[in-house]
Amino acid sequence: MATFNFELGELPPEAQKVREEIRDFLARTLGGTSATKRALSWGGFDREFSRKLGEAGFIGMTWPKKYGGHERSALERYVVLEETLAAGAPTSAHWVADRQSGPLLLRFGTEEQRRRFLPRIAKGELAFAIGMSEPDSGSDLASIRTRAERVEGGYRVNGTKIWTSNAHISDYAIALFRTKVVPDKKHEGLSQFLVDLKSEGIGIRPIIDLAGGHHFNEVHFQNVFVPDDMLVGKDGDGWKQVTTELAFERSGPERYLSSVQLVIELIREAGAEPGERAAVVIGRLTAHMATLRQMSLSVAGMLQAGQNPNLEAAVVKDVGTSFEQEIPEVVHALLGIEPRLGSGSQFERVFGYLVEHAPSFSLRGGTREVLRGIIARGLGLR
Repeated sequence: MATFNFELGELPPEAQKVREEIRDFLARTLGGTSATKRALSWGGFDREFSRKLGEAGFIGMTWPKKYGGHERSALERYVVLEETLAAGAPTSAHWVADRQSGPLLLRFGTEEQRRRFLPRIAKGELAFAIGMSEPDSGSDLASIRTRAERVEGGYRVNGTKIWTSNAHISDYAIALFRTKVVPDKKHEGLSQFLVDLKSEGIGIRPIIDLAGGHHFNEVHFQNVFVPDDMLVGKDGDGWKQVTTELAFERSGPERYLSSVQLVIELIREAGAEPGERAAVVIGRLTAHMATLRQMSLSVAGMLQAGQNPNLEAAVVKDVGTSFEQEIPEVVHALLGIEPRLGSGSQFERVFGYLVEHAPSFSLRGGTREVLRGIIARGLGLR
């Protein structure tokens, strides 16, 4: 029977040096940004910030220099991620491209695709969306029906994607389409494509969430032409590629740091000499966060070693989002303060934002049920 492979490790000296550099950059760039804006975490979309981060060398850190990267280690990149998240920096304009679209192109893309897209991603100039989920597929990604049919010079695409975060303000998407129907073998006949979201025939309809925010979208494809040179990897290899992409998506520190601003505000609220109950709660939250950090760092080390930690990434995502969703409940039970929106103290407003948004944390990157299915298969339990 398989087991989890989480190895304890220490950050190398060069990673600690990068920590000082990114902290200095964030202090200068974010200035007096309010706690309520910092609470947006990696949901904040700011192209100007992303360009500044790219100019400073903090995007595409592990990529080859010939593609605009900086040939730094995965652990150095990890330090940058956790510091930007802890600071509440608005990273959404480059996050997907840096985290998964770029690495996917490095692994499966053509040389022309790498030279065309990677340098611009590393400069913070391109925003990417993820075109996976569909209206009738639920959590069964392999059941997608959006078709990409061969035509002269490329493919003609018809269908719909849903829950496509930031599609309305992104430049490109890497999307999974069905290029061939193989009876009783739904994992076959899938392919990935780079899609220019300004292409003729693409319609983007907003999905307004229960908090009144617009980041989700429905993306409709009606006879959209996608050129041959925008196929990523091989026609029919999409399932293998997309599972690799999901490992990048599920393993990072964003899976346990999305609610960190509320923890920071709780510590401020408790003061320099918190009562015994508050000290116990803060200590428990800190211990959980330290454990999740070590697990996530272990996955970063596996990625650096060229391994494919799908199982461990699923565990980090599942345990991490459960922890994040627990934080608002713990805060309310401790202090009895009510969350507020648009008024009240910074603490109350940060609390309000996370009460509204924490329920969604277990949806993005794979539902809890999907993740536990992956874990069960990985452990040989099903």
